[in-house]
Amino acid sequence: MAALAALLLSTPAHADTLVDNVNGITLDKDGKLVRFTGLVIDSQGKVKQLLDRKDKRPERPDFKEDGRGRTLIPGLIDAHGHVMGLGFQLMLLDLSGTNSLAEAQAAIKKYAAENPEMPWIIGFGWNQEKWGLGRFPTAADLDAAVPDRAVWLERVDGHAGWANTAAMTAAKITAATKAPEGGRIEMAGGKPSGVFVDAAMSLIDSAKPKPLARDLDRAFLLAQQKLIEQGITSIADMGTSIQDWQAYRRAGDKKQLAIRVLSYGGDIDNMALIAGSEPTPWLYDDKLRMVGVKLYLDGALGSRGAWLKAPYSDAPGQKGLPLLTPAQLRNKMVRASMDKFQVAIHAIGDAANAEALAAIDDLSRDLPGERRWRIEHAQIVDPLDIPKFAELKVIASMQPVHQTSDRLMAEARLGPDRLKGAYAWRSLEKAGVRLAFGSDVPVESANPFPGIAAAISRTDAAGQPVGGWHPEETVTRETALDGYTRTAAYAAFAEDRLGTLMPGMRADFLILADDPLLASPDAIRKMVPLETWIGGYRYYRKSEGATVGR
Repeated sequence: MAALAALLLSTPAHADTLVDNVNGITLDKDGKLVRFTGLVIDSQGKVKQLLDRKDKRPERPDFKEDGRGRTLIPGLIDAHGHVMGLGFQLMLLDLSGTNSLAEAQAAIKKYAAENPEMPWIIGFGWNQEKWGLGRFPTAADLDAAVPDRAVWLERVDGHAGWANTAAMTAAKITAATKAPEGGRIEMAGGKPSGVFVDAAMSLIDSAKPKPLARDLDRAFLLAQQKLIEQGITSIADMGTSIQDWQAYRRAGDKKQLAIRVLSYGGDIDNMALIAGSEPTPWLYDDKLRMVGVKLYLDGALGSRGAWLKAPYSDAPGQKGLPLLTPAQLRNKMVRASMDKFQVAIHAIGDAANAEALAAIDDLSRDLPGERRWRIEHAQIVDPLDIPKFAELKVIASMQPVHQTSDRLMAEARLGPDRLKGAYAWRSLEKAGVRLAFGSDVPVESANPFPGIAAAISRTDAAGQPVGGWHPEETVTRETALDGYTRTAAYAAFAEDRLGTLMPGMRADFLILADDPLLASPDAIRKMVPLETWIGGYRYYRKSEGATVGR
């Protein structure tokens, strides 16, 4: 924890800084590429001037940093993540690295033995598709690893949970238990099998122990450290609870808030509890703001909760789960929009995307002003609906790494004839839609460089498939960089201070060994920040392995 504490010590007073001798890259406010060799930062932590090679340097800057010819790019913005989910992933049992049920069982058993004081074993990351299991896991599978304590494990996408018998007993789950609307209890032999999908997860969640304030604070510190090491300087936190917000405020009050958190309340209740009657002002030197609300319209493809227009190819009787009725969706959107909160709608399946677009179309006529409606994920879109995104000026908030993780599963779920609108970045861009890119951490790693590589190649870490999966949907390097910087800021009403390094903007930037606009996808995928600066302070230097003050 020593390095973690160093990360979040109070920073010294600002003074003018010159970062010189760099291969500087940014986009301007219109998305045009700008290159520079020096950067002057003012006493407020904002960019004062970009310098070309021929420009005169300040004679006596308070601080001078030699970039030694390395590449400097804007700090990367994750347009869709779950900050506390990442923090708890770093604290609790993580099954995302397991490749079989047997591996998962061994990891669960080991974790339980190492943590005998925990009344419940709680974790994340299982994926029956990755395991090649051909079915959902069961309570009996968990009982074989831990029979004597409750175990509750969220699926990698966060849209299903896996319970053992002890957890179901604690939650009073029986064969007569009904799934809430928008949820599904997987059954076997007339009894709950141990997997709870989407809204049904609440049946177990309500019984598990609640984290204490100190647990939340530690999770947030761990998340900040991880994000900064990966080059994320700002993140849109999708689904902030009042407890999460209180942890962010405690960190800000203690001057331990390093990253910038652009917060979207977890449904209307959290939005109203946190912000009241309008979005909050920018807090803690532009480190924290509640911008809007996150609404769930459907589940995920992996758990067959994504709402499709036609049945799943590998489950003909199922079309997924709409989590809100048309009336509920519109009522929530009106409630938020009337108070000028931005609305971000989770929609993965083509039916969910069509319904989100229909609701936006209905409300846009009656709600004047710039709303910047967001659809989160937009993974499976009917090609006929793509022009509607542009017509309604909807931001497509997408996660490139989902395509590389999901492609085989998507083929199985949809069949080959329904993939034309799947992860359709280039088609949306060509239609005139702005793309904001992110990770959906902790569903995927927050590391943005594999995301950039996926966006420009449609290949995974092994370079598969050769030539890219539906390569017609690749985007340019400039578009990929824009999605993680300028448009990610625009998507959260933050373009007046974040997303570029033009004069007047916050001096958030990374130092890299190589130029991502010239490197191969494989080289980009392996990139790591050598330094991460936020607001004119260097928070991380790889060579030292710890954060420094300046």
